Amino acid sequence: MATVYFTAASLDGFIVDDHDSLDWLVTRDIDPDGPFGYRAFADSVGAVVMGAATYEWVLRNQPGEWMHEQPSWVLTHRPQIIAEAHPVRTFSGDVAELHPELVRAAGDKDVWVVGGGEVAAQFVAAGLVDDVIIGYAPCTLGAGAPVLPQRSEWTLVDSGVNGEFLCARWSRSAGS
Repeated sequence: MATVYFTAASLDGFIVDDHDSLDWLVTRDIDPDGPFGYRAFADSVGAVVMGAATYEWVLRNQPGEWMHEQPSWVLTHRPQIIAEAHPVRTFSGDVAELHPELVRAAGDKDVWVVGGGEVAAQFVAAGLVDDVIIGYAPCTLGAGAPVLPQRSEWTLVDSGVNGEFLCARWSRSAGS
């Protein structure tokens, strides 16, 4: 069981463009069952945590039922943003206080730090992210939200290609 930041990024390291759009991502070819694919990863996840901006993006772009079967949290000071039908908990505080609850909820599976980058940076700064998995799309955005706005050191442990994406898995380097 691990805490994993799993995301996609442009070649220049952004997860959304400067208009908070993922159009550059969702139009790309990727096999959800292929190497580093979403389905296999999602099956390994027992709990999900994301920031308010990511949750609000989901509300705008994928309305309806909640997309995750796993227990889910949104980091926010605005609990009123959660849709009534979504079985989502909110948390506002130090992620180190939340992490044990995420691990318990995940059971023998992984905790997925969905993001965005600011949320992932909080978990990384607290030493709580074990692995980072990024699928790099063949484009540059020039601006937007960075994939991880936090200095940290990682060791490449695996890489591969899935559709248009170059994918990599890094584990936390010793001493970081």
